Amino acid sequence: MITPSQIRPLRGAAEDEAETKALKSQFRQAVEERKPFYLTGAEFERILRWKLRGQYGRGAARRAVHTDKVVREGTRATFAISSDDFEYELETRMGILTALRGVAVPVASAILALACPERYGVIDFRVWRQLFDKEKAGGFTLGDYKRYMAAIRRLAGELGWLPQEVDAAIWEYDLREVSRLR
Repeated sequence: MITPSQIRPLRGAAEDEAETKALKSQFRQAVEERKPFYLTGAEFERILRWKLRGQYGRGAARRAVHTDKVVREGTRATFAISSDDFEYELETRMGILTALRGVAVPVASAILALACPERYGVIDFRVWRQLFDKEKAGGFTLGDYKRYMAAIRRLAGELGWLPQEVDAAIWEYDLREVSRLR
């Protein structure tokens, strides 16, 4: 399992750090301005492109049904959920987001992490591999995300970082390790 000392020098070093900062800043401002908070269709698409990168086109046909109104109302419902019980909040928010066609746990985690980086991280096979010393076979489930977030939140507490910063640093660590081993 990865340790804080392994990732401490990689805070803010991810290759997409500038875009990630811009997205978090955009959503931080939107959270302040929109009460209740929601994403527009364009913001939703921007998150999808950021998370999916080269795989963006793969699920585009399934996601094409999402009008701006569907995205707005679905994300408004998601962010209206608030609880002192982190797991309950996570389960409920993920349930709403993954009800949107073409949105699985990884994309839902990206939406949560960019809008609420102080609470959530983005689940990814690279970070999973470093956290649990094994490859993940198959898609990520809600149970996987809960386990993942427990590990990310523990590291975030040890480092004094946001959960999203922890997952980004581990992602960069894994990318560098894989490159080094080639």
